Amino acid sequence: MNRQMGEWKEELSERGCVEDQPQRVATFGAAAAGAPLPRTQPRSVCHSIMVVLLLAISAVRAPGADTVPQRWTEQKANDWWKQTGWLVGCNFIPSTAVNELEMWQADTYDPVTIDRELGLAQGLGFNCVRVFLHDIPWQEDHAGYLKRINGFLNLAHKHHIKVMFVLFDSCWNPNPQPGPQPLPRPFVHNSGWVQCPGADYMAHPERLDELKPYVQGIVGHFRNDKRIAFWDVYNEPGNMNGHSYGSQEPPNKRESALLLLQKTFVWAREEKPIQPLTSGMWEGDFDPAKFSAFDRLQVNQSDIITFHDYGNLEMEERCVQNLRRYGRPIICTEYMARPMGSTFNPILGWFKDNDVGAFNWGFVSGKTQTIYPWDSWDKTYTAEPPVWFHDIFHTDGTPYIAAEVQYIRSVTGVAAAKSN
Repeated sequence: MNRQMGEWKEELSERGCVEDQPQRVATFGAAAAGAPLPRTQPRSVCHSIMVVLLLAISAVRAPGADTVPQRWTEQKANDWWKQTGWLVGCNFIPSTAVNELEMWQADTYDPVTIDRELGLAQGLGFNCVRVFLHDIPWQEDHAGYLKRINGFLNLAHKHHIKVMFVLFDSCWNPNPQPGPQPLPRPFVHNSGWVQCPGADYMAHPERLDELKPYVQGIVGHFRNDKRIAFWDVYNEPGNMNGHSYGSQEPPNKRESALLLLQKTFVWAREEKPIQPLTSGMWEGDFDPAKFSAFDRLQVNQSDIITFHDYGNLEMEERCVQNLRRYGRPIICTEYMARPMGSTFNPILGWFKDNDVGAFNWGFVSGKTQTIYPWDSWDKTYTAEPPVWFHDIFHTDGTPYIAAEVQYIRSVTGVAAAKSN
């Protein structure tokens, strides 16, 4: 517990949450006394956050906590990987949905498109997809949401595809709203994607425990479901979305995200799922000397190691080399951005040769508009970009690059495009 508390204090100091008097800065491990302090927060805000973190740690280590299942051993994690086999796939959302809410809400859930597009995934030899959930459909209708999730799992199983569900996400719009979702902004990458949970929770960490029923309701319901490969408890926790929604983010978001990440691992483990838990590391090349408190929590709590990287092959090799030291299965749950040098050929083949799972971002071009690059938030596009950023297929199912599709199939071992 003392080590964990020290890591969280360090993260708070990095965010400028320090004592007012310079001679007391070292107490929080921020810097030498008198050093400049970036992004300084009001002391009252930081004190409140520290109190919340202290209470959270006390709760985690409270009497009876030893009955909570612990992180998988390295042996158990590696046995799971041997039994499961190499996992390859994509981050999946149907082309008719602008975000997770449009995918999962009852009025816009689209099993026909999902079925057709999972068939395309099967035709590539993909055996798993990464899919984002959201707490709002759960709040609106527990039973209906579980039924739709089960329906999705049935469709994936029909195509011999397992599913990795993501419970929380720090990316893009921090103000999700139920009901009809806005149309995509023309030519803008992921213009409609929404965070889970929204800023109302992140600005008020005392509300985070309200999310426990969502986590345990989903994980508990599917805890023994072999159609699910594993659980990604939190996507890019603490991402401040500086180029898109940074001005709308609560100033204490990173502190709240760190707390929610810790809680979610505990809540999910209390349900004793047969599937492993993880949260993908996403900042830097994962050199332990440069770890943030998020990195340390993710690597120390994940049953299997997952990461994101959109660099070239040399960068992927460096990331994997740094993560090998933990002796656990490694899966890249986000890669592939063509203009950045992150391409299927040669990266997907290298992942397979080195027994690293691989999930590219993007699949069928649609309402998420991820054929456009991240800089479409700052730069005006009026037509299709010269090179697609993400995505593999046009909406009608034809490949963006036929040779690329052939390469993917050569790596996965699928000789011809067939779907059931």
